[in-house]
Amino acid sequence: MSWTEITVLVERAKTGDREAYGELVTRFQSSVYAMALGRVRDPLEAQELAQDVFVHAMRKLPQLRDARCFAGWLRRITARMAINRLTRRGPLFGADPELLDAVEAKSRTAEENFAVGEAVEQLKAGLAEMKPLDRQTLEAFYIRGRSLKQIAREFAVPTGTVKRRLHVARLRLKEVLAGIDPSLAERFAGDGAELAGV
Repeated sequence: MSWTEITVLVERAKTGDREAYGELVTRFQSSVYAMALGRVRDPLEAQELAQDVFVHAMRKLPQLRDARCFAGWLRRITARMAINRLTRRGPLFGADPELLDAVEAKSRTAEENFAVGEAVEQLKAGLAEMKPLDRQTLEAFYIRGRSLKQIAREFAVPTGTVKRRLHVARLRLKEVLAGIDPSLAERFAGDGAELAGV
C-alpha cells in the first residue's frame, strides 16, 4: 500500500469511515504492537496498549491536520501512552519467558531480508549525501525516536523550527533517494515513518 493510498484512507477515516480506519489499523497494527512491546516489555500488555492506541487515535483523528503525518502521529501516541502506562505500573524487570514463547514470531524470508538490507544500504547512502543538519534532524526523529520538543532542546531552537527542518529534510532525502532508487524514494514520500522500520 502506497503512502498516497494511506493518506486517502486517513482522509476518509477522518469523516467517520470505519472501514477506512479498519484498513489503517490492519496496515499499522504490527508496527504499533512492536513499538508498544519495545516500551512495555510485556506481550499481553503490549497488545492491550496497541488496542488502546487505536481506540484513542480513532477518537482524536479529526484533530490530525495533515493526513500525511498519520504514521508519525500514531507513533507519538503510542510512545506517550506507553509512558503513561509505565508510570502508572512502575518498573518491570524482564518478562516471563513462557509469555515470550507464546508470542507468534514474525520472520522474514531470505528474499525479504535481502530487500530490506538493500533498502537500508541505499538509505544510509542517501543520508550520507545530505547536509549534516538535515541528516542529524532526520536521525534524531526517526532513528533515535526523539520527540519534537527533545530535538528542539538538543538543537536549541523552537519546536516550529524543528518541524520545518524535518519537512525540508524529508523532501531533500526524497530527492537524494530518487537518484539512487526511485521506488525507495516513493516509500519515504509521506512523513518518512518508514525510516525507522526499514
